Amino acid sequence: MAKSRETYNKKSKEQKRSKERQDKKEKMEERKKNAQKGKSLDEMMAYVDENGNISDRPPDPRAKKVFKAEDMQIGIPKGNERDTTHSGTIQFFNDEKGFGFIMDHQRNERIFFHHSSLTEEVNLNDKVTFDIQPGDRGWVAVDIRKKGQ
Repeated sequence: MAKSRETYNKKSKEQKRSKERQDKKEKMEERKKNAQKGKSLDEMMAYVDENGNISDRPPDPRAKKVFKAEDMQIGIPKGNERDTTHSGTIQFFNDEKGFGFIMDHQRNERIFFHHSSLTEEVNLNDKVTFDIQPGDRGWVAVDIRKKGQ
């Protein structure tokens, strides 16, 4: 008489699969039993209130605010323009490779610059003014000038 090819591990895996199938079947039957078909449109509708929260009640029409298109201002209001000129100190500069870093005094962070952005010759620890713009890996300094010039 030959030994059985089924091992304990195979039996336990098959029992586990069988139990998962049975649980899945029971859950499916439970969902079918408790399904509420035929809901009305009002029961399925969701609304957003003035605070951005989802609600099942429509917003109060008396609280509705009316705006005129002429009163809307698109863009930055006058007097709120940001100062794009920054000041800093040359912290690192490699003339051979053509790049360096400026320590920005306003942001307290290092800003990368390329030698093509220089308007004049700079050295280590020179005080400079510059503009920044977004680059591939973060902010990049452009239009770099020695301070006071």
